[in-house]
Amino acid sequence: MTDDEFDLLDELYFLQSYEYLKETLGWEHSRLVATLDLLYAKEFVKCYSAPDTEVFGEVNLERDGHRFYYLATKMGLLKHNAL
Repeated sequence: MTDDEFDLLDELYFLQSYEYLKETLGWEHSRLVATLDLLYAKEFVKCYSAPDTEVFGEVNLERDGHRFYYLATKMGLLKHNAL
C-alpha cells in the first residue's frame, strides 16, 4: 500500500464526500481520483451517489469522482490497520 493510499484510507472510516477529501488532504483532482481508483479496484473503498445509495459496478472516477461519497470497506480497513 502506498503512502497516498494509506492517507486516503485514514479519512474513510466514515462516509466522506469528494470535496471533504480534497480539502482535508489538500490534493489536486488527478492525485485524489487516481488514488481512489486504485483503492476501488482493490475493493478497499465503496462509492456512494448519495449518503445512503451505494454505486455498484463500473465507475469512471476521473469523470464522476467529484460527485461521489466514499467509505472504506472491511477489507480496506483491515489492510489499513495491519500496517
